[in-house]
Amino acid sequence: MRQFNSAADAVGSISASSIPRTLIRYWHDLNELPDDVKECLNSWNRLDREGFDIRTFNDLSAKAYIADKFGARETAAFARCRHPAMRSDYLRMCFVLAEGGMYVDADDVLLGNGWRDIFRDGRLKLQPLCYDIPTSRMVPASQFWLADLPTDGRVFYVNNDPIAAPAGHPILARALARSTEKLLGDEQVSIIQSTTGPGNLTVALATHAHALISAGSPPDFELLRNWDDIAETRWDLSYRGDARNWRNVEGSGF
Repeated sequence: MRQFNSAADAVGSISASSIPRTLIRYWHDLNELPDDVKECLNSWNRLDREGFDIRTFNDLSAKAYIADKFGARETAAFARCRHPAMRSDYLRMCFVLAEGGMYVDADDVLLGNGWRDIFRDGRLKLQPLCYDIPTSRMVPASQFWLADLPTDGRVFYVNNDPIAAPAGHPILARALARSTEKLLGDEQVSIIQSTTGPGNLTVALATHAHALISAGSPPDFELLRNWDDIAETRWDLSYRGDARNWRNVEGSGF
């Protein structure tokens, strides 16, 4: 198995014009997997009949994977991820960058066959989100594409669930490099959202999109309009009430 010396080394390392049918999931301790989370994970198992390689990682297997595929910096950065959510964030960037595929969170439930559209081409696929600060609520996805969508008091960003891409995508290389730099920096307590989570991925996407526009190049990514039709997030899971939920650690509203 090839090892990459850095995130940048993984860009273009594997020739791929399409997204491999690999599904990546994460739960920090599979020996202590809650029944309701297991039910969510099991909803995706039917994809093995569609030719998917389903890979489920925990803390130990993620650490071994990163050490095997990447270098000392990435291994050290993963060790500094202080919460299971951070370790999940970091592993998904590493895996999809190195091998390609689709990552989904453990609280997602597969609904139908809309997933097929994600694999129709090799563009990176991400889910757009919008948080309304005055109401402390997420804006419904059906409103994102309105021409007169209000922008005042709202935060627009992309989620890091799902992430679907061919191996070596430059957006993931940027995101992983930035996250690694922050984790190995002087900040004693890294903010999850901006260090490994959606905030970090949004910065990488915006930087990459600006470079494409400046070069007159077409986009090599797509913002999904229909993720809510493909998968449903279960919000009533047992772990959400304790420290396993990163929002309870940092108190973030989005």
